[in-house]
Amino acid sequence: MTTTATEATRPASNGAVDVRNLRIELVRDGTDVVDGIMIEVVAGEVLGLVGESGSGKTTVGMALMGYCRPGGQVVGGDVLIDGHDVRKLSADELGRLRGGTVAYIPQDPGTALNPALRIGRQLSEMLEAHKSSISESERDARIREALEEVALPPSDEFLRRYSHQLSGGQQQRVAIAMAFACRPHVIVCDEPTTGLDVTTQARVLQTIRELCQNHKVAALYVSHDLAVVAELADQVAVMYAGRIVERGPRDVIFSQPRHPYTRRLLRAVPDLEGKRPIEGIAGHAPLPGNRPEGCFFEPRCLQAVDRCRTAFPEAVEYEPGHWVSCYRADETPKDGHVLAPGRLEAPADVGEVVLSAEQLDARYLKKQTLFDINLAVARNECLALVGESGSGKTTLARCISGLHRDYTGTVKLGDTTLARSARQRGREARQRIQYIFQNPYASLNPRRTIGQTIARQLALFESGSGHDRRARVEECLERVALSARAADRYPDQLSGGERQRVAIARALAAEPWVLVCDEITSALDVSVQAAIVELLADLRQQTGLSMLFITHNLALIRTIADRVSVMTGGRIVETGPVSEVFEAPKAEYTQQLLANTPTIEAALGRNGSGD
Repeated sequence: MTTTATEATRPASNGAVDVRNLRIELVRDGTDVVDGIMIEVVAGEVLGLVGESGSGKTTVGMALMGYCRPGGQVVGGDVLIDGHDVRKLSADELGRLRGGTVAYIPQDPGTALNPALRIGRQLSEMLEAHKSSISESERDARIREALEEVALPPSDEFLRRYSHQLSGGQQQRVAIAMAFACRPHVIVCDEPTTGLDVTTQARVLQTIRELCQNHKVAALYVSHDLAVVAELADQVAVMYAGRIVERGPRDVIFSQPRHPYTRRLLRAVPDLEGKRPIEGIAGHAPLPGNRPEGCFFEPRCLQAVDRCRTAFPEAVEYEPGHWVSCYRADETPKDGHVLAPGRLEAPADVGEVVLSAEQLDARYLKKQTLFDINLAVARNECLALVGESGSGKTTLARCISGLHRDYTGTVKLGDTTLARSARQRGREARQRIQYIFQNPYASLNPRRTIGQTIARQLALFESGSGHDRRARVEECLERVALSARAADRYPDQLSGGERQRVAIARALAAEPWVLVCDEITSALDVSVQAAIVELLADLRQQTGLSMLFITHNLALIRTIADRVSVMTGGRIVETGPVSEVFEAPKAEYTQQLLANTPTIEAALGRNGSGD
């Protein structure tokens, strides 16, 4: 072990972003949300900030723009952008900083775009605010250039659209175009590819990488997708419960991690080649105010000793630029290889067809969006549905669930033909098919606590006393790796990943036959995603649960699905067992999807490795 100095004594930096000993507290009681944050991003490089939902990643990213969430305040440390301390800027100076010098790409574009303004107007306003010196023709050229950079059409027709007329992936690309249009010095990317299919994601990641290099932009890339971070980042910082526990060069972090938490995260990443299972992390990350006295990861760590329970370990440099906060970082890990091959579970034995769509054509206004769709899901089967944004996946799911009525053809639950509208379907049909939406914040009532939301679902389909219902609510939360204390919170008090877990818990509370899962893991960190996959697998084994699983994460499909259907342009172009489709794809579009899927092994230029 090479111990040079703790990060607290790090010399001054010339980086575009330099955060030193940042501490953010809750105003009401002084509880720390994040503390001791030390990061540096030089011009032209990308720092990937990874960790579980609620770890403080977004809080750190927002601090680069001089912003704290309501109820929080920065009480210590320095946040330097191009050598200027953000904490010392006036309100007017902060206004010029945000969007011009430091741009932000949000996780949820639906809440970031103004629904009352056309896309072209929103892009124009961004340039007017921060690039007022350029002419109208130059502004129009920059707008169209920005759209092309994120694979959107630079046409007048597209610029006249409103945000609700775009798919989730298209909304996200508009948000990315808005951020890069002003050519900022620093960009904070908060899960910017969450809603994108792998083809578009590959284009966007390439755009971010090229813009950062060509225009010397320093990027902080917040993400739970470790494969994407491995593909994009130069440096990686791993956060846990408000602290950075490991930081260093990308290749070192992914091939020679020293912190037990980093190692467990990597073992939760799905494997596209299907050579190993994914493993979740037992337990929950502690919330502010409930963190242990010693190492915050100690209650979940397989290597913890008595010393770990006494004080949080200081960051120590083990190799050049590789900092770790762990008392046992210099010892041989006892949990095996990080990306070791293993055994995937055998495909489930499926039963009779429980859900089917036959000769289904659908329209949206005057435009036909689905063409002759035929699919079937058997009892205890998971059928994955993949394709690029706008390919018709969600429209098909909404037809099946009774949320989109403008279609011809037949949707059946077992042998029963279902009405087109969910309101016209019987109570049993509504209970047996449960829909989990991509955007959890939009699907949860902000005026209801989490407990009230799940209790209402239970009241619709179950009888029982209030006391019994409270116990069932807690049980539902535990099934999706949430603490029972979350029942008393409101949606805006949870992170994006925690809100999605609530949406999953609400659907499972109805004890459905079929779950229609629309990108349900897109907002989840890999450890919780692994726990959800394990949960769904257990439910299938115990109850014969069936799933129509819509996702752009092809590696996850390899782990969870029995069969896969590939969609493009409103048509299914290939269907078959997952292993056959992935190993010998027949459709050119399927081949393209697989080629564009990022993996840690490919990013590091190797095919699996030990330590």
